[in-house]
Amino acid sequence: MLLLFNMDNQTLLQYFHWYYNEEEKLWNKARKDAVALAETGITGLWFPPAYKANSGNTSVGYDPYDLYDLGEFDQKNTVATRYGTKQEYQEAIKVLQGKGIAVIADLVFNHKAGGDELEKIMVREVNPENRDEFTSEAYEIEAWTIFNFPGRAGQYSGFIWNKDCFSGIDWAEDRKETGIYSIQNQYGEGWEEVPSTELGNYDYLMYNDVEFRNPEVRADLKQWGEWYVNTCGMRGFRLDAVKHISTDFLIDWLDHMKNTFAEGFFVVAENWNIESLEELQHYLEITEGRMQLFDSLLHRNFHRAAVEKENYDLTKIFEGSLVQSHPLLTVTFVDNHDSQPLQALESYVEFWFRPLAYALILLREQGIPCVFYPDLYGAKYTDKDKAGVEVAIELPILSPLAGLINIRKTLAYGLQRDYLDFHNCIGWTRAGIPDQPDSGLAVLMSNGTEGFKAMEMGSEHQGKLMIDAIGVREEEVKVDENGWAEFFCNAESLSVWVFKPG
Repeated sequence: MLLLFNMDNQTLLQYFHWYYNEEEKLWNKARKDAVALAETGITGLWFPPAYKANSGNTSVGYDPYDLYDLGEFDQKNTVATRYGTKQEYQEAIKVLQGKGIAVIADLVFNHKAGGDELEKIMVREVNPENRDEFTSEAYEIEAWTIFNFPGRAGQYSGFIWNKDCFSGIDWAEDRKETGIYSIQNQYGEGWEEVPSTELGNYDYLMYNDVEFRNPEVRADLKQWGEWYVNTCGMRGFRLDAVKHISTDFLIDWLDHMKNTFAEGFFVVAENWNIESLEELQHYLEITEGRMQLFDSLLHRNFHRAAVEKENYDLTKIFEGSLVQSHPLLTVTFVDNHDSQPLQALESYVEFWFRPLAYALILLREQGIPCVFYPDLYGAKYTDKDKAGVEVAIELPILSPLAGLINIRKTLAYGLQRDYLDFHNCIGWTRAGIPDQPDSGLAVLMSNGTEGFKAMEMGSEHQGKLMIDAIGVREEEVKVDENGWAEFFCNAESLSVWVFKPG
């Protein structure tokens, strides 16, 4: 596990959401927030894709057009991206990392969008439900497969993308038809081998699917990686949609970056899966520890627990999760931009359970937690739901969250004793360490009625008083001569007990 700057507990922040619409550009806001974020306890900031996208300055960034354009060139009807200019991006990274917050850049390798010129290409149609099944013989279409980036005019890289750089496409311009077309190029008529076997072969996801069997594509992406780090200096990467990408390529690219810069980068990959722990474990095995994975299975458990309330067995909250089996290679989270309301994978954890979920990822020793932007800053937006109806969404600030992050930074250390032993009330303690004064804590939560539980803090703490740091309970509890105390929490609530100052 690569640590970000220091030996304190690591805490990541996803510093955006799908509908970020604040008047202040994101890069400038991040630069101004650097001091406050560092004081709160954030050690790593996951930025959204920073390069020019097909939908210009309205894009979240996952429809990438030109990886070399970080808001510098007049392309797609804009110079700046949705989040600002290249200079603002560089300044934000410099300031944040100067305050001890590593910047993690989002890498979208799977596809490109918004080609500049048409090209005649040979394709075969495939069954969308079984991509290994061809439904036509080869025939010619016109498609937007030439990317020559006229606005950049060869600066930084003169590489021009064409049909040999892509394995699939979803639009035939001359026919004005959508479909999933397998491009018949010199690298084969079928798809690449990818980790996911969903839909037969899930190589194709969207737009122009990148052909990683092409050595020129690999060479350009390696050159781009070197340029990106030398230009901006980020300390880590978030890899998008890895189950659709050749694992052989990702291993090759990450090893090249590590060898080029003679240092490791913090790398976390998105392999969205809410059903199979075995698939995520297999991915960690074949990538041999080069990257961590987001624990979408734990997110699934949080969502279910929030919906089922007192009927959910809290003793099973970690059952089937990645953090339970591979704690050193797991990034935990409550929600992200894909699961937030009105998104395709919407599974937003209900507000009442969010403090409990955050305690479960922030105050335990397993995994590195990733906090979601709206929980710290709030969010308001509108979009259409699945029925096509315009819906207004307001995600309020989660008031205990900043305090929980700070408690993680200062107090969540030492031996962990688990009391995950009652279906409606669970808890754990952290004994603290000598290097962190007053460290140690006890957590108790309930998804039903008011809860109480005797838990051990350790005999070294006998006689000490403890209080609820988030202010839900007003009483004090005392650690007895054997190092035990009885702790309390309210119904459908959480209390975090820490040592009383003085």
